[in-house]
Amino acid sequence: MAEQTALADRQGGGRPDAAVVRDALGVGVAVGLSGFAFGVTAAGSGVTLLQTCVLSLLVFTGASQFALVGALAAGGNPLTAAAGAFFLGVRNAFYGLRLSQLLALPRAVRPFAAQWVIDETTAVALAQPTRRSARIGFGVTGLSLYILWNLTTLLGALGAKAIGDTDAWGLDAAGPAVFLALLAPMLKTTTERAVAALAVVLGLGLLPVLPAGAPVLVAALAAPAVLCLEGRRRGRSRDDAQGADR
Repeated sequence: MAEQTALADRQGGGRPDAAVVRDALGVGVAVGLSGFAFGVTAAGSGVTLLQTCVLSLLVFTGASQFALVGALAAGGNPLTAAAGAFFLGVRNAFYGLRLSQLLALPRAVRPFAAQWVIDETTAVALAQPTRRSARIGFGVTGLSLYILWNLTTLLGALGAKAIGDTDAWGLDAAGPAVFLALLAPMLKTTTERAVAALAVVLGLGLLPVLPAGAPVLVAALAAPAVLCLEGRRRGRSRDDAQGADR
């Protein structure tokens, strides 16, 4: 894949830089503004202003941040809440494996770029036809989103008192809604849809019976469960095909 990307770069098959920047800024601005909802939600959950801003500066993965403050707001154990947020953030490690081949950044830059490996930067980078446009898309999306997310987090946390009852506004649903909107178009195969559906069933079904934060951990089991069933189904299909040949 890396060779194909390099070849496309040499052949000049990439998009105009201005078009890549425009699309990247569109994603960065649209998603970055939802940091306001996180700031308000965190403040309403009892998280201090400093803690809220540090979460956005250092963690910088929206779904995990919302999961953490949501579990804390529901009275969950801090360790369970942190574990749920951690497992949601693990997906970024897999994004990094793919992006490391696509972007092929210099070693000195990689530790800084790793902070921006999230859903949105990955989606924009993977949508580009060449390495050059992928690098531009990744960088512009990451920079614009990081700045806006942290700025709006601060504004949201400061403005939480002026808003009043944050639950009445339903702002805690903004982050998950953005995440689902980004995830839905990526579910292209039957297996991927089955994993997502089972995760939703497990997560929502276990909310009334498990401590806050724990349903997220259980929902993570959807992927290995579906993959295991898929492997068995394919194994039976191969056995049936071999039996028919004999």
